[in-house]
Amino acid sequence: MALDFEKPIVELEKKIQELKAFILDKKIDLSSEVKKLEEKLEHLRKDTYSNLSAWQKVQLARHPQRPYTLDYVSMLMTDFLELHGDRLFGDDLALVCGFCKLDKKKILVIGHQKGRDTKENLKRNFGCAHPEGYRKALRLMRLAEEFGLPILIFIDTPGAYPGIGAEERGQSQAIATNLMEMARISTPIISIVIGEGGSGGALGVGVADKVMVLENSYYSVISPEGCAAILWKDGLKAPQAAEVLKLTGPDLLKMGIIDEVIPEPLGGAHRDPAKQAQSIKETVLRNFKTLEALDKEDLLKLRYKKFRSMGVTG
Repeated sequence: MALDFEKPIVELEKKIQELKAFILDKKIDLSSEVKKLEEKLEHLRKDTYSNLSAWQKVQLARHPQRPYTLDYVSMLMTDFLELHGDRLFGDDLALVCGFCKLDKKKILVIGHQKGRDTKENLKRNFGCAHPEGYRKALRLMRLAEEFGLPILIFIDTPGAYPGIGAEERGQSQAIATNLMEMARISTPIISIVIGEGGSGGALGVGVADKVMVLENSYYSVISPEGCAAILWKDGLKAPQAAEVLKLTGPDLLKMGIIDEVIPEPLGGAHRDPAKQAQSIKETVLRNFKTLEALDKEDLLKLRYKKFRSMGVTG
């Protein structure tokens, strides 16, 4: 699937493939022409992906082929044991939780999970968690704390589910409780926005010692469409809203909202998932090593200070 701004790249890729097929069929030497087109393609890719607008990054963050939590689990983790249920209402498949090993290090991994097709998206609720999802995550974070295990969280959600059932079961309270409790979980926590980082749905599992985003992800208080509908009464002004929201990695880093931007392969994480996974692994292990060198009291003080200082000027 090609996004609108990627169409010139796709068209050139198609021309190169057609030329190669023609050469193979006619058995003639046009290698110099192929080389020129491939060089043009490489320049076009670099020029396109190094100058993406905020809205184009939002589009990449939502790409249907982008790796999700369980993709990274399968590429990076071993001995993954998924655990279910909040012990109050039920299980929420939009938020995956389980214990595993990352390079022989025992950790708890938590992450939003979207579907690859309509059936799975309905099952996973498009990655929009219910209250029981946030309560399940907190239950297992407390268990990880009890065993002294670090916590890795993958964030990828448009937002918490806003339906009547979720509200009846205490959606806002579940998220608020997580914010309070995660501030004092005495084991290292790293959260990474791997796609969409929408509103309280993201923040409900986003209170961490290190908050990171992938290069083409976004982290925002509201979706660009939602912001456009409120400010201009027109959802079509989402590209303009994306610029105003300052939701991309560089802006978030500048404002002190996040700690690090993890680079992506040229064209996005879906272009080379294995390479992206390796980059995440190296970043996570490096940061866990730093955090585990702190004693629990200092860890909690620094986490508290990190979030209290956001938005403070002067």
